[in-house]
Amino acid sequence: MLDLAARLALRGAGRAEPNPLVGCVLVRDGQIIGMGHHMQDGGLHAEAHALLDVTRRGLSPAGATAYVTLEPCAVDGRQPSCAHALVSARVARVVYARPDPHPKKGGGAAVLRAAGIACEQSEASPLARGVGAPFAKRVATGLPWVIAKWAQTIDGRVATRTGESKWISGELARARVHRLRGRVDAIVTGIGTVLADDPLLTARGVRPRRTAMRVIADTDLDLPARSQLVRTAHETPTAVACDSTVASSDVFEARRRTLQDSGVLVLGIPSVGGARGIDLRELLRALASAHRVSTVLVEAGPGILGAMLEQDLIDEAVVYIAPMVLGDDLAKAAAAGRVAPSLSHGRIFDLWRVRPLGSDVELTYRKKL
Repeated sequence: MLDLAARLALRGAGRAEPNPLVGCVLVRDGQIIGMGHHMQDGGLHAEAHALLDVTRRGLSPAGATAYVTLEPCAVDGRQPSCAHALVSARVARVVYARPDPHPKKGGGAAVLRAAGIACEQSEASPLARGVGAPFAKRVATGLPWVIAKWAQTIDGRVATRTGESKWISGELARARVHRLRGRVDAIVTGIGTVLADDPLLTARGVRPRRTAMRVIADTDLDLPARSQLVRTAHETPTAVACDSTVASSDVFEARRRTLQDSGVLVLGIPSVGGARGIDLRELLRALASAHRVSTVLVEAGPGILGAMLEQDLIDEAVVYIAPMVLGDDLAKAAAAGRVAPSLSHGRIFDLWRVRPLGSDVELTYRKKL
């Protein structure tokens, strides 16, 4: 039942954030009597939708067990408290997969127990715990959930030695990427990718649930004014993240003005310990605090991905494996720039999901906690 609740929760991806993805299933006498999920930010919570579903079926929730991916909220906010709603509905038992980490709204389990309702946390469903991980991270760290995406050959190459990468993956995989773009708040790439591919980084051929801000990590403001990203900046939110000294230096005023006149937001980000290149952690923090970014998709070259891995910033990796082997030592790997003299220096991920896409395979990994 928690697995089912998790699958329901995932239906809200791209609409519910920055709220958590939550699903709820109500069961009595072994039969499902109601289901619901949090559909959109500011809308009814999953438990409320499930209780409404029970009513639509002409049934009563009294005596039922509620299976919820996240501990029901304890206090009223934009929506009424789910814990109190379950008490009023006279459910007999609540099973939840993850405690609510919110400092003001958590504690619903105590409310339920005080009302005489059996309440327990269960780790039986990794999927149900996993759907709440992005929200838990945002509450704990203030940073967005970071998804890195790339397509590679069987032998782990994302481009040939000359940089050719179109197209390693097939049409179904590329359609999935567009779907993902339409469900995140920001898409981060590097200036190297822009200069090599001149990407648009928009969700095309799908019905997007939100419009992502396109963010280019570009230390020295080398972003060409004729690039597709700049030429469409008035239509799709676009920002360039440069070194904080570049953002205020008179030497770069002409470059800044050209980009700003084109609709590009210039973000000054400090460097890492005085070294060249912006601090990607600080970039993520700025996006979250100033622009309410809760989910980030990284579509970048080996340098940015390597730097993200070095700072342990990647929470999820979506990897498309194509049925191709290059066997070329100089072909480009997915990530570069790190020093990993032993396996212990690697970043460990858990396999989260496997999805065949024609001849390709989509593998989704989550950072091992």
